[in-house]
Amino acid sequence: QVQLVESGGGLVQAGGSLRLSCAASGRTFSRYAMGWFRQAPGKDREFVAAISGRGGSTYYADSVKGRFTISRDNAKSMVYLQMNSLKPEDTAIYYCAADNTIVKFTATLNVDYWGQGTQVVVSS
Repeated sequence: QVQLVESGGGLVQAGGSLRLSCAASGRTFSRYAMGWFRQAPGKDREFVAAISGRGGSTYYADSVKGRFTISRDNAKSMVYLQMNSLKPEDTAIYYCAADNTIVKFTATLNVDYWGQGTQVVVSS
């Protein structure tokens, strides 16, 4: 069982930056691929970024590539999403997620564990 708690959301102007954090419970954190999804009002949840258990591989949605960076600190059981050059269309609830299989992040939204989400609002 993995419990995930996100933080760091808020209101920012377009062009600004935010850093989301996700704290994970459990002693086997490094066994899990971690990732971020988001859901904008009236839209389906979508994949944003994922990182492998040891951090050697990262994946990004085309819409955030070059602007967002996912990272993790296995010693602290933390995963981060650095978001730069934010746009109004990045406004959404951002969810941290964990799964043993990283392909699930990009191929399906059916990952095993979810956080409660943190709101990001980007004003124009």
